[in-house]
Amino acid sequence: MAPTPAELIRTLVAGRLPGLVHLAHRPGPFHVRHATDAEGRVLLLVPVFSDLAAELDPVAARDVAVVLDVLDLPPAAGAPSTGRAWVSGWAVPLTGDPARKAAVEFAAVDPTGDLLDVGSRFRLHRFEVAEARLETAGVVHRVDPGDYAAAEPDPLHADEAALLADLADHHLPQVTAYLRRRLDLTGGEPRVVRLDRYGLVVALGGPGDRRRARLPFPQPVSDLSELSRVLHPLLCTRSAAHPRPHRHPANTRTDRD
Repeated sequence: MAPTPAELIRTLVAGRLPGLVHLAHRPGPFHVRHATDAEGRVLLLVPVFSDLAAELDPVAARDVAVVLDVLDLPPAAGAPSTGRAWVSGWAVPLTGDPARKAAVEFAAVDPTGDLLDVGSRFRLHRFEVAEARLETAGVVHRVDPGDYAAAEPDPLHADEAALLADLADHHLPQVTAYLRRRLDLTGGEPRVVRLDRYGLVVALGGPGDRRRARLPFPQPVSDLSELSRVLHPLLCTRSAAHPRPHRHPANTRTDRD
C-alpha cells in the first residue's frame, strides 16, 4: 500500500510546509502561513498590514478566488519528493467565534503566538477546497474535493525527518541488514529515504541511483507508538539476527511488546 493522491495532498497542505497563495487576476504569489482543519478547509493567517491582506480586504464584502501552492521538501539529502499540491477555493475572512475556533485548529498544527493577535494584528481567512491537484513525477492528478476532504494527513509527516535521522545515525547496521533480507540484496548500501504510515521507501544504490522500492508495513500505523511496535524487529539486534520461522520479520514481537 502507498498514500493515495488525496492523502498526499492533505499531507502537503496540512500546514507544516511553506505555502504560496495565488490570487485570480492579482499580482503575486504571496508567502503565507497556513493550516488545515479537521475537514480539510484551508486557514490562512494574514498580517493585517500586508499586501496579501489588502488583496483579501474584507471591507469589499466579496469572496476572493485563491490557490494555495505547496511544494514538498524532502526530509533528507537524496530523498525523493512526493510532489507539489495545489488546492483552490474562495477565501472568506473570519471574525468572532468562528475566528476563535479556527485559531484553536490552526494552533494544533502551528502553535504560533501570533494567533493571540487574531482580530488585531492578524486576520484568519478560510476556504473550502473546490479543486485539488497533485503533480508528482511529471504527472498531474486531479482529486475530487470529496475524496480530498475524506482523506487524512499522514500522522508521521511532522516527525519524518527526525525518524529518518535516528535510523541512519543510531541503527544503521540493523537497518541495512534488515533491508538486505527483505529485498534479497547481497551488496550495495540500501537506505531508508522516506517513511509514511504505509511503509518505508528504500533507495537501492548510491547517490544518483534512482532505483527505489517500497516496503509496506503489515498495516497502516496511526501514530508513533504503533510505528515503534512495527519497527521493533528491525531495530532489535537479537530479533533481527534470529527471526522466528514462518513469520514476516515486521510481525515479530518480543514478550515485552
